[in-house]
Amino acid sequence: MSDKGYIVSRRKFLKNSAGVSAGLSAALVSGTTLAQASASEFLEVDPWTKVQGSTFINPPYGLPSKYEKNVVRVLPSPAPTFLTGSRTPLQNLHGIITPNGLFFERHHAGVPDINPDQHRLVIHGMVDRPLMLTMEDIVRFPSESRIYFLECSGNSAAELKKATGKTAQEIHGLLSCCEWTGVRLSTIFQECGVQPGATWALAEGADGAAMTRSIPMSKMMDDALLVYAQNGEMLRAEQGYPLRLLLPGFEGNMSIKWLRRLKLGSEPWQTREETSAYTDLQADGKALQFTFAMDVKSVITQPSGMMKLKSKGFYEVSGVAWSGNGKIKRVEVSTDGGKSWADAILQEPVMDKSLVRFRYPWVWNGEPTVFMSRAIDSSGDTQPSMEALLKAKSPNSFYHNNAIQPWRVAANGEITNGR
Repeated sequence: MSDKGYIVSRRKFLKNSAGVSAGLSAALVSGTTLAQASASEFLEVDPWTKVQGSTFINPPYGLPSKYEKNVVRVLPSPAPTFLTGSRTPLQNLHGIITPNGLFFERHHAGVPDINPDQHRLVIHGMVDRPLMLTMEDIVRFPSESRIYFLECSGNSAAELKKATGKTAQEIHGLLSCCEWTGVRLSTIFQECGVQPGATWALAEGADGAAMTRSIPMSKMMDDALLVYAQNGEMLRAEQGYPLRLLLPGFEGNMSIKWLRRLKLGSEPWQTREETSAYTDLQADGKALQFTFAMDVKSVITQPSGMMKLKSKGFYEVSGVAWSGNGKIKRVEVSTDGGKSWADAILQEPVMDKSLVRFRYPWVWNGEPTVFMSRAIDSSGDTQPSMEALLKAKSPNSFYHNNAIQPWRVAANGEITNGR
């Protein structure tokens, strides 16, 4: 968004907010304990102020407050036996960074227990100088930190058939965003000497499934990273410790965890994960391969499914937007089932291939309605409705569901999946 566009949007936001500010102020003050109780009652010393607090010695690794014990990852219900994974509680998060303990999981053969001192990365194939690197070797290269989202290509997949999930976490929770630290793969490849004609790379993990994908060298030489840390600490075991590949904006399964091998060649390897899986089945029975980038998408997380509006009045609608094809340019919000749309405010920072937080002021009049968001990215793509998405895709589609998520509000304030 240009500075001019931002100023106009902000003015619109403030204008919309001004229209409800008087009523909002009255509603907030008149209903508070402060307005109904005497100052002496309000200023009573709370019981936790009268005792010594706990020490900081135990536990040695910090934990959230006990009052946040329900903010956790969840498994699909019922959890399938052929895969394992967990979902991020998007509706409980603030800003754009996902804490490491809430980052979604997806693995194909469990989480391996890898000793970093024994782990090796082999780079071979169409290179002049094959390399075998230890973790000590890798961390000696110049490092950088970048904030990127990571999304499973099967995120929201069940919704393509019918409304299935109840919360933002259940429907869209195979999505997270964090600061990644590691080495540019292009830097490593300079040491190897990439041979002419090397247009693809094979990435292989050290897990029991030997998860393997073919990746265009154009991506590997662009913004691909060998990462060993996230959000300031070493990778968690379930996130690929001690080393993973990160391909910003590409479907999550390609960011191979527990990375042990990179082989360069002149064509894709046609592995299981790009033939029988992670392809888009077409109406004629053929499979469309190599749909790498995650499309522009957004979801309102506050308020959202399984929450309840307690009364009529002002609410701030908030959510996240993202795109594997660049930056988020705009997010529009509808509070009348798509009859009209208005620009939301994008909260800084707005970065390439990262989650962006958006906000929109809304006054609920107490009547049933449907609210939703749609995002537009810097490439010009607009998030489609479910009807438009299904029309463009095959009925057999499973991956890459970036359709608009509607939330239905009942007269009693209860919010449900509006799909």
